[in-house]
Amino acid sequence: MTPPTPHKIRLRDGRMLAYAEYGRPDGVPVVYCHGLPSSRVEGNLNINPAIIESLGARVIVPDRPGIGQSDHQPGRRIVDWPSDVGELTSHLGMGRFAVLGSSGGSAYALACGAHLPQVKAVGIVGGVAPLDVPGMLKSFSVPLRMMFRLGRSAPGVLNWLYRMNLRAIRRGGHKAGQRMAAMSPPPDRTLILERPEIATGFMACFEEACRNGTRGPVTDTSLIARPWGVDLTTIPVPVMVWHGVQDRNVPVECAQYFARTIPDCKATFYPDDAHLSVPFNHQAEIFSALVAAAS
Repeated sequence: MTPPTPHKIRLRDGRMLAYAEYGRPDGVPVVYCHGLPSSRVEGNLNINPAIIESLGARVIVPDRPGIGQSDHQPGRRIVDWPSDVGELTSHLGMGRFAVLGSSGGSAYALACGAHLPQVKAVGIVGGVAPLDVPGMLKSFSVPLRMMFRLGRSAPGVLNWLYRMNLRAIRRGGHKAGQRMAAMSPPPDRTLILERPEIATGFMACFEEACRNGTRGPVTDTSLIARPWGVDLTTIPVPVMVWHGVQDRNVPVECAQYFARTIPDCKATFYPDDAHLSVPFNHQAEIFSALVAAAS
């Protein structure tokens, strides 16, 4: 589908915040926190307009600071994100709403659930758990473990790697999609091979994230790799987790940690799904639950 035209608002501190919008303008609002390293155009990949409209949802996907068309925020923290979301939703005339965090967006969605009284429910799809939990980082694959370790202790090296990855994507064409399929577990590999636009879409997410250089995605990675500053045991709203058991990007141990740590958490595990296939195969279920919680 054609990506929606990005919108922008100016925040109180003078920064511009960009976002994309999907679904019905009068629908039940859901703020979607994109993955890592990604951007608002992830909505164009993971959101099916027909499903969203049929459920009566209005989905807002903002670029985090320094990513896509949102301005950089010096010294930003994960716990600063709820303030941006609060300003955005107020500008859009939203009262109560749900928040959905995808993959690396989990920390930002949970921060909103912990700090914004307007949030009535949090959803997490294939979400990363806090990486300072003992043993959590070891459950990740070697490449992702290295990415987070560099984000934590050597962001300059990670910046160089992201630049090299961006160059490879721009030069790789269809070969980049083939490499992505080869590295994926069967449920995701099938999706990528049957629908080549999925690999193209994921590469577009990263390219847009790096619109103004790789500093934004590197900062995002570093923040996820370090302590979040969010006490999961105090989140006062229901949290719903959906996770593919065959996920190699974000191991199922993350969802299991959320389930045993967050007081009001309902976790759904899909034995035949992985990282990419959950939002594609179960989108109606996911957004239906969020719309019901925020209505």
